[in-house]
Amino acid sequence: MPVVAAVAGVLLVSGAVTAQGTDLRAGRRTELTDLIASRQFDISRKANISQNLERQLGSLAGEQSPGGAGSAPDALSQAAGLAALRGRGVTVSLDDAPRPAGATLPEGIVADDLVVHQQDVQGVVNALWAGGAQGISVMNRRMIATSAVRCVGNTLVLQGQVYSPPFVIAAVGDPQRMQRALDASPEVAAYRTWVDAVGLGYKVRPERGLTLPAYEGSLNLVHARRVT
Repeated sequence: MPVVAAVAGVLLVSGAVTAQGTDLRAGRRTELTDLIASRQFDISRKANISQNLERQLGSLAGEQSPGGAGSAPDALSQAAGLAALRGRGVTVSLDDAPRPAGATLPEGIVADDLVVHQQDVQGVVNALWAGGAQGISVMNRRMIATSAVRCVGNTLVLQGQVYSPPFVIAAVGDPQRMQRALDASPEVAAYRTWVDAVGLGYKVRPERGLTLPAYEGSLNLVHARRVT
């Protein structure tokens, strides 16, 4: 026991002399703290670089677009129907023919001839696209690439909503060019023969300021699958 006590005393004295009043383990703690601080500084520096690059990229995109900063994304969204669109254009109204209560139909005319059909609305929409329309809405519902016009009887089903006539189609674009496209459309011409024959409604009006709403429906494509 005296020998063990003597050795322990020597070790304690030796450690005290070597440390000279300091903590011998402090060096490792200091190194770890310095490493953490260095890494934090490096992360902060790289984050600042990333933010600067993002600002420069946004600035360059704005300079390259004709309308200045932010106009390129806006133009793409408007063309896709995902943003509101404003400008000159036309509105086209299609309506069923009036039919007084109790009146008999002229010879050769059936009730189906007195209502607006799906192909009539589609004919107007297609003619407006052909006339350079930048955007189209039907019953204030924005049309996009996947939009479909469906009629059930004399009602219109569009994006899950049912509408009764008159059906109003609005288009932003050159009014004169779209009017010429309507006049040249065989489908619209066929409809206009029934306008004269039975009194179907057809009105085209130029608009100095139209606002088409953004499309608000689903963008997911849904298709049928064969079931075995």
